[in-house]
Amino acid sequence: MGNPRLSDETIAEFLSELPGWALSANQLSRSFQFPDFSAAMGFMVRVGMVCETLDHHPNWYNVYGKVEVQLWTHDAAGVTALDIRLATQMSKIAAQMGCQN
Repeated sequence: MGNPRLSDETIAEFLSELPGWALSANQLSRSFQFPDFSAAMGFMVRVGMVCETLDHHPNWYNVYGKVEVQLWTHDAAGVTALDIRLATQMSKIAAQMGCQN
């Protein structure tokens, strides 16, 4: 297996440095709030390019300025280093784009 599932303890260490993210049901989740629909969609487009580069894609949806995200690696049935990497990139992009939480 290329991306082994991380232990809850390892995930907790990473989450201590990723404000807003939580672990629930073997998934990382976060809600991003932007000022409007345009900003939320801009975020999704920028993150989409990162997803393509990593060949790793989130479950996500948006309503107006809110983007809900769930990350996990299906093959590992849980969170892997790849999910942590994508969550980190998402948080950086959100901060650059005026995320309100």
